[in-house]
Amino acid sequence: MTTETTPLLRNPVKEKLSRGEPVYSMTVRLVRTVDIASIARTAGFDSIYVDMEHSSFSLEAAGQICMACNSLGVTPLVRVPGLDASLIARVMDSGAMGIIVPGVQSADEARALVRAIKHAPWGERSLAGAAPQLHYQTLPADQVVRELDQASMAVAMIESRAGLEAAEAIAAVEGIDMLLVGASDLSVELGIAGEMDHPQVHDAFLHVIDSCRKNGKFVGIGGLGGRPDLIRKYQDLGAGFVSTGNDISMLSGAAAQKRKQFD
Repeated sequence: MTTETTPLLRNPVKEKLSRGEPVYSMTVRLVRTVDIASIARTAGFDSIYVDMEHSSFSLEAAGQICMACNSLGVTPLVRVPGLDASLIARVMDSGAMGIIVPGVQSADEARALVRAIKHAPWGERSLAGAAPQLHYQTLPADQVVRELDQASMAVAMIESRAGLEAAEAIAAVEGIDMLLVGASDLSVELGIAGEMDHPQVHDAFLHVIDSCRKNGKFVGIGGLGGRPDLIRKYQDLGAGFVSTGNDISMLSGAAAQKRKQFD
């Protein structure tokens, strides 16, 4: 029997990370149909994140994929282009279970992210009414707010010198769930583009992991999909969420491998 203390809405990714279990995510930049949710589930992914930063994805397509994921137990996250509160609210109202913001550089920006995702008293998001995450059930407004805010994730990407320097302050912001290291952009910023095993990249991961450990936040690994050895190393050091790569690279890699079978 459901009570006020028994949530109707679950976020499997938050639950697994809270238990110290690894979480594996696939980035979606190419596929615009709901089929990708079933493919991700069958492949064993815990999550997908729709990349609206580096694609031509529409809000409608992103929302349809999010709703399909929610029905299959695959946690849908969406990376938005930036701190646009109105867009973030619309993405959440379309079914996302969390927002990833690239290039967060300060605690103030992290607080702005939380305000955009959460309702009062944590944030400033408007209550849309019946929510797709709750399968459009008619529930008391206070319950809808509680369910959505407890289950949703606010993810700040660290991919610049400024963000790295502010990592501990960002991790200390109430309502931030995870810091996701974007190793690709960070390596470019550090002047060592693509050198994922460079000591500066290693030091950056150590700093973010330490900052999150001090503040009880999760750590995500991004940009290392081609280096499972490094992923395992940072998992052993405390990172939990792994962005494994995007559908374009996965399709391209599988297609090239298939073609070589006929040489």
